[in-house]
Amino acid sequence: MRGLGDEDSEPRVPRRGYRDEGGPNRRGQGVAVRPSTSSGWRRAAAVTVTVVCLWYAPFAMTELWSYARPGAPAPGKWLLAHLVSPRYVADALATRVAPYRHSLLPLLVHSVLGGLLMLLGPAQLLTAARRRAPLHRALGVLFAVTVYVSMAGAGAYLARTAPRDAFSGAAFWIVLATILAGTVLSVTFGILAAIGGHPDLHQRWMLLCYGYLLTAPLLRLEWGALPTVLPGLPMTEVNRVAIMHLGSLVVFGALLASRARDPRDTVEGLGRSWAPLPVTAAAHLAGAAALVWIVRDLSGYGAAGRRLLAGYLLPYAVSYVVMALGARRAGRTGRLWAREEWRIHLTGLCLAPALSAAAVALFQHSLALDRFTALTAGVAIGCGMTAFGATLVVSLRLMYAREVLRRTVPAPSPSTPAPTAVP
Repeated sequence: MRGLGDEDSEPRVPRRGYRDEGGPNRRGQGVAVRPSTSSGWRRAAAVTVTVVCLWYAPFAMTELWSYARPGAPAPGKWLLAHLVSPRYVADALATRVAPYRHSLLPLLVHSVLGGLLMLLGPAQLLTAARRRAPLHRALGVLFAVTVYVSMAGAGAYLARTAPRDAFSGAAFWIVLATILAGTVLSVTFGILAAIGGHPDLHQRWMLLCYGYLLTAPLLRLEWGALPTVLPGLPMTEVNRVAIMHLGSLVVFGALLASRARDPRDTVEGLGRSWAPLPVTAAAHLAGAAALVWIVRDLSGYGAAGRRLLAGYLLPYAVSYVVMALGARRAGRTGRLWAREEWRIHLTGLCLAPALSAAAVALFQHSLALDRFTALTAGVAIGCGMTAFGATLVVSLRLMYAREVLRRTVPAPSPSTPAPTAVP
């Protein structure tokens, strides 16, 4: 028979329907999981992202060679000129010679290593899926170092370039700076999560980091695709439309990937929701009021404002519907953790217009930007920033649940020493 205090004398067996994610030193961290299901669409998404990365990598690595040596191969420019027109490319890049040559070395470092990151990202996902831990860890170290060095090059360029001298103006400079900060912070949090032994948080932060990195190929794709629906616009104007949803699309994709790779229905120690009805209702009201303000202000700038508004609202509406349906379906099927994560991100999405409205006033007064530029920049960065905040809240939510669980599990009692025989 097992005596009092002998709980640790036998190995712990996880309960049915639970997976022990913490190992033998993390008692009670079992989580309910769903059985594996068909994931054809997930494979298709992974293949699509991989193809885009492999396609873009050589373009990224060679994009700035022609500025260092005129006549050097520039396959990206060649392809864009054939897809749209040579004039479309020439007019856009005519003003880039002086700013790029002023910071050519940092830009070359950024672009070449950016191409390398396009190759390392799919390799990381593949090694994680195949559970090849040593290779995944080695590639992860290389990935993180490459991110830091590449972003240092981008930061040097932004620091040496006045916002008004950036391609398509100050709004794009602000968007690039925001993406840079999000990339560096997300990879840093991913490293800290891995060191702390939180693989689920590590996965979320690294997916978000790679989402920020994917803004580069996505932007090039839009440079080639948007002229078909916006004919006659120069690339600078096409770029302004693209940045209205650039951040929101990639962080939304990172959320979908995180949810697809997390089979847990619930997490022990979850407790009450951090996004209850009063919180989500208040976020909806604040977001709706700010959204009305954004629509009214952008509509006042004629065709240019309406183009930007369409570029912002359509992806925003799709993201909202998917998140709301995800939270509703998870609640109906009793998947409490899935519902919680969807709700937190939905709350962040609702607050994005409010953050954008505050950013407009900040940019207009602190950076002395004109109203239209400040409005463009503020709206463009809102969704990306609140998605980062939502990921941070999700991380804190999981860590809080684990701490609650740790405190509720009683510490093992010391075994009673055997009596010593008296001669």
